[in-house]
Amino acid sequence: MKTKHRPATSRQFGWYIPLILLAAAAIVPIVFALLYSFKPLQSIFGNSNLLTSGFTLENYRKIAQQLPILQITLNTVAVAVLVTVFKLLTSILAAYAFAFMRFRGKTVLYFVMISTIFIPFTVTMIPNYITISKLSLFDNIVGIALPQLADASGIFLLRQTMRSIPKSLLEIAEMDNIGRMRSLRDIILPICRPSIVATGIIFFINSWNEYVWPTLILRKKEHYTLSLAMQLFSSSEAGTEFTSIMAMAVISMLIPVVLYLIFQRYIMSTFASSGIKG
Repeated sequence: MKTKHRPATSRQFGWYIPLILLAAAAIVPIVFALLYSFKPLQSIFGNSNLLTSGFTLENYRKIAQQLPILQITLNTVAVAVLVTVFKLLTSILAAYAFAFMRFRGKTVLYFVMISTIFIPFTVTMIPNYITISKLSLFDNIVGIALPQLADASGIFLLRQTMRSIPKSLLEIAEMDNIGRMRSLRDIILPICRPSIVATGIIFFINSWNEYVWPTLILRKKEHYTLSLAMQLFSSSEAGTEFTSIMAMAVISMLIPVVLYLIFQRYIMSTFASSGIKG
């Protein structure tokens, strides 16, 4: 039986207007950054038309000449992958414990851990800095990643997904003498794969865009990440090279944007299902 699609009412169209405006507010800066990255610096201060004026690759050539851009990109990838892998590992194990295991003080410990989401980075920045200093991990990828190996938001999202899994599946596994780790590997992880992928993409993008903490830890250009490399084209004395910064911004956002476009349905479904059970 075919379902009839009702035409959209004027009230429904009214909801589209703010959504379109919000989408435009998010997309327009990205479009301008892309256009400016192919423009000479003089053109953005003149009266030339942004679309019709000439395009150039000079900004990207300048970046390649002044910076070891390949090494910087690899540094960023290495940090993001390391942080993502460890965050996923700790989030999966903790979420499994909070969702299926019974132990004294579980509820209190869970809410204490989740409350760390609301602690500002500035509160933990100095203790983390002192720890990294004592471990002599300055100018090191490990020094950037070490304070970020666990994430309460990941534990929350994955726990919510695991709570939707019938406990009867694990009870049957216990009856068949299947251990917890094997149950986690063969039952829980396949069911939670979309949420794990989505959470991993969120971790990757957040780590990729990290700026403040790497600024405190890294010293040499060859150890920089992409977010730090952008600041090299901004100087109060020599002026800000806006077009070069836009080119760096385009380079830095390519991989996160591609990952998001590939896995966006997993991300949307994870956030939509995170409120099914409290």
